[in-house]
Amino acid sequence: MIIAVVGPTGVGKTKMSIELAKKYNGIVVNCDAMQVYKELNVGTAKVKEAEKDGVPHYLFDICEVEDNYTVYDYQKDLRKILNEHKDKNIILVGGTGLYLKAGLFDYRFAEEDSSESYEDLTNEELYNLALKKNPDMDIHQNNRKRLIRFLNKEQTEIVEPVIMYDAIFIGLTTDRNNLYERINRRVDKMFEEGLLEEVKTLYDRGINSKSINTGIGYKELYEYFKGNISLEEASNLIKQRSRKYAKRQYTWFNNQMNINWFDVNYDNFNATIEEVENFIEKSISEN
Repeated sequence: MIIAVVGPTGVGKTKMSIELAKKYNGIVVNCDAMQVYKELNVGTAKVKEAEKDGVPHYLFDICEVEDNYTVYDYQKDLRKILNEHKDKNIILVGGTGLYLKAGLFDYRFAEEDSSESYEDLTNEELYNLALKKNPDMDIHQNNRKRLIRFLNKEQTEIVEPVIMYDAIFIGLTTDRNNLYERINRRVDKMFEEGLLEEVKTLYDRGINSKSINTGIGYKELYEYFKGNISLEEASNLIKQRSRKYAKRQYTWFNNQMNINWFDVNYDNFNATIEEVENFIEKSISEN
C-alpha cells in the first residue's frame, strides 16, 4: 500500500506520516525537493532523528548541497525504493507535487542522445555551451557529467496523466489565516533552533548552488550576509515567501491530483490521525 501525505508547508505532514507508518508498520519516503540535500536541516524543517520514533526514513539527505538534484533523479530514486520495498506499506510525505507526479504517474523523459561525448572540451567550454542552450541553467561548472547530460538531453515530455501505482492521496489543510500564523511562528522557531548559524556555515564556505539559490530561508539570509538587507527584512521575506509558496502548493495539488483533504485539528491532532486512518481503512475495504 502506498499512502501519499501532501499539503502546504507547515501544516503537519511530518507528524502524520510517522503516525501512519507506525500504524501500518511501514516506511516513510521523502517527497520534498529540499530535504534530499544534506546540511539543509533547520531551514527545510527536516524530520529530526528523535521524531522518527524508530520508523525507517528514505530519500532524506541523499545528495550534497552543491549537487543539482532534479525531478528526473527523483523519479529514478523513488521508483527504485517502491520496487525494493513493494512488500511494505510506504508513506510518501512532502509538498513537492511535481516530484510526486513524476514518481507515481506516467511522467516520461525523452531519451538522451548520447552521440556527443564532448571529450575534447574543457569543463569551462562545456559550461558555456550549456549556458547558450539555456541561460537559466544552474549546473555547476565542475559537474562535467551533468553538463554533458544536459547538452544531450531533449526536453521532458508529460504524457497522459495515468497513475502507475495504487496510492491513497491524503491532503492536510487548515484555515488560511491559521496556516499563515503557523508559518510565521515556524520561521521564528527556525531562528531559535539555529537557522542563522546553519546558513552562515554554508555562506562562509562559498556554496552557491541551486539548493541555496532557490531554497526559501537560504537565499534570503545569503542576501543578509552580503549586506543587502537587514536581518529583520530577511526574516520577513522568509515568512512572506513561505506563505506565498503554501498558496501555490494548494493551487498545484487541487489542479493536478485528486486529493482527499482533511482539516487538521491542532488542539487534538490524534483526532485528525484517527479520521485519516478511518478513511484509509474504508478505501482499503472498498478495493
